[in-house]
Amino acid sequence: MSDRLTIRRPDDWHLHLRDGEMLKAVLPETARHFARAIIMPNLVPPVVTGADAADYRDRIMWAKPKNSKFQPLMTLYLTEETEVKDLRAAAEIGLVTAVKLYPAGATTNSQSGVRDVAKVMRVLENMAQIGLPLCVHGEVTSPEIDIFDREAAFIETILEPVRREIPELRVVMEHITTKDGIDYVAAGGDTIAGTITTHHLVINRNHILAGGIRPHYYCLPVAKRESHRLALRAAATSGNPSFFLGTDSAPHTDAAKLQPCGCAGIFTAPNTMSILAHVFEEEGALEKLEAFASLNGPAFYRLPVNEDTITLEKRAEPVIYPETLKTGEGPVTVFDPGFPLYWSVAA
Repeated sequence: MSDRLTIRRPDDWHLHLRDGEMLKAVLPETARHFARAIIMPNLVPPVVTGADAADYRDRIMWAKPKNSKFQPLMTLYLTEETEVKDLRAAAEIGLVTAVKLYPAGATTNSQSGVRDVAKVMRVLENMAQIGLPLCVHGEVTSPEIDIFDREAAFIETILEPVRREIPELRVVMEHITTKDGIDYVAAGGDTIAGTITTHHLVINRNHILAGGIRPHYYCLPVAKRESHRLALRAAATSGNPSFFLGTDSAPHTDAAKLQPCGCAGIFTAPNTMSILAHVFEEEGALEKLEAFASLNGPAFYRLPVNEDTITLEKRAEPVIYPETLKTGEGPVTVFDPGFPLYWSVAA
């Protein structure tokens, strides 16, 4: 097998950049390899209006490295007070690329999210009319539902009823973690797609819990049992255009991760491409990495494929990544896949 692979420059269809000092520190790690990224809007306060999105985009553009061509693709945070007029105006001028649905309380800074989907149906109907995709954090938050079952319950009780009522709505089920999610998207036709993270291709719930709690592997949706991880790997490496990369790279300082009630999120931006090349090579599917990382996402979002390329090289010795990234808010631990990495992006 070749030790070099050239692909179209990839995009990240699910990314957390945070703000302020954290934004300045983590943005270069994505901009180094990725041309575009769907930017999550769960700041404090959240990005709920077109004006919010424009301001946040300006801060990102100011923080990106000199001479970088990185393009942030902005999203709005859906609330029960979202105004259709404002949303449509932002979409019509190309300011926003998607809208994000967080069930209230599902993950970091989701308290302003949707509690009653019926209250946002008019917004969703308008999104379907103009072809604006809905990105969903696919978990219910009912306390009686086990955390490992919340993705399947979301599909059954929320996502499928919405899609039946508004079949034209284009939906991205983000960070799929279960075979249930994979099967649902694969059978859902051309109005639904799914993103898969780097870390969910690598870890299962044993990595978090067996032999001691490992907070740097804790994320939401939480990693599931091994059978689900294998289903994710099969989907990602299949070439199926319904699945593409969304890293959900989510930086938190070590102090925030290691407190008694630690934050959910895994920071994978620095070494994602190395890990993906490793995974795809293990699955005998290196030739399908370009589709997953560079082609399927633009096709679903109706955007052009990037014109430039990156080259991955396999080295004789392991590639060493820093264990932490220094930021103005404190150190952020870089995801450790638990195995040596030999692939890296060539300079």
